[in-house]
Amino acid sequence: MSGEIDLTAILNVAVKGKASDVHLKAGVPPILRVYGSLVPIKNHDRLVPDEVAKTALSLLNDTQKEVFRTHHQVDMAYSVPGLGRFRVNIFQQRGAVGMVFRVIPMKIMTFDELNLPKVLERIAGEQRGLVLVTGVTGSGKSTTLASVIDQINNNRSGHIISIEDPIEYLHRDKRCIINQREIGVDAMTFSEALRGALRQDPDIIMVGEMRDMETIEIALTAAETGHLVLSTLHTIDAMETVNRIVSVFPPYQQKQIRIQLAGVLKGIVSQRLMPTKDGKGRVPAVEVMVTTARIRECVEDKEKTKEISDAIYKGYTTYGMQTFDQSILSLLNKDLITYEEAMKQASNPADFELRVKGITSTSDMGIDMEAGPEQKKPAPPKGGGGVGRF
Repeated sequence: MSGEIDLTAILNVAVKGKASDVHLKAGVPPILRVYGSLVPIKNHDRLVPDEVAKTALSLLNDTQKEVFRTHHQVDMAYSVPGLGRFRVNIFQQRGAVGMVFRVIPMKIMTFDELNLPKVLERIAGEQRGLVLVTGVTGSGKSTTLASVIDQINNNRSGHIISIEDPIEYLHRDKRCIINQREIGVDAMTFSEALRGALRQDPDIIMVGEMRDMETIEIALTAAETGHLVLSTLHTIDAMETVNRIVSVFPPYQQKQIRIQLAGVLKGIVSQRLMPTKDGKGRVPAVEVMVTTARIRECVEDKEKTKEISDAIYKGYTTYGMQTFDQSILSLLNKDLITYEEAMKQASNPADFELRVKGITSTSDMGIDMEAGPEQKKPAPPKGGGGVGRF
């Protein structure tokens, strides 16, 4: 019968080729995701079903084998000495076994190296409250969160507890002591580990993902009781993030959750990865929301939540906030991305085109429309993203 795949050789090619993911599936050669595109490894044989299955089983311990038998998929971390760490998902498809490896870089990069906005330094400096990093799968949430933790670790002392599924970046103790707990190995569920963390004298708690109502509830309570809580959500922007958190709860509880969330939320960082102009990498377009009095109002009041984007837009100069379009424009001005890519990713392409041509509105310049000397008192908005605050 067939043996196992030479996994180390494949992963070596992936790391050297700067791939973010490796797909192993029977019937095709190993496929790498490089800068967002899928490319097969050249001159590699097609993978045989038995080889893929045998290799997958060789990576699993007894507990993980049991999880795979029951659920037909399992998450785990895998290390190759001298090469790196990988987040692995082993799953079943059409009766055969498939695997996807996410490459986790050995080095945790700084905000500057990741092209992240300066305002993140201020957000990482928060002592308590809730900070969320959001985006679709593969948008770099874990990398940004690891960078935030490293920034804290380098600049102040404290006890950091991370709860992950699985552990991705490995953090060394610097100015902080860091305990990293893995779901399925060190704890059974996120909510259970988070509840336990509150009794472990933490200053900062990092929750890999807020997956359910119980985890969100405990995270909000932890943020209220003086801890800094960092987590991720699979949402595309700040407005959707607020709505998603609130919608997890039953209707009778939602008003209270809005008040609680408005009280603890310090910032939401949402990101998308865009291919660079030279085709040799990707840069993040980042929406950054920092909580201000107006943002709190938008979180508390269901009718005003749709105004969050407008509040971010106007907080550019004063608070360092930025919308996706402001971020994309900045990347374009730095010559990091092409105009075509900018137009493709812009939230509002028509407005974006005008802005590129230099036709700016007063709100672009961070001027509050309410304050204009010749401005007539604006009529109350009809439930839309009005400018006035009433």
